[in-house]
Amino acid sequence: MTKQLQQVRDDLEEAAKSADSDAVRADIRETTDAFADYVMSETAPDHAILDERLNTLRQARERAEGNTESKLESAIEAAEDYRKTIDQA
Repeated sequence: MTKQLQQVRDDLEEAAKSADSDAVRADIRETTDAFADYVMSETAPDHAILDERLNTLRQARERAEGNTESKLESAIEAAEDYRKTIDQA
């Protein structure tokens, strides 16, 4: 799909590896799977779907620490940059 979505997925994979909390790790893995689907699919996510995913990541970031928090921040920034490139319906 796009370099930005690939970056989100890569950052989320790193965040999941470093997460200390099972709940944070579960939220990250669910969202990682979604971004992996976006990367592999020809169908791009829309604003509403991205907003939902971003909210999940922001909530996980609030509960995360250290490298996990840093990787989540990087993933959120890349997802927000990607979101700016898609048309709103």
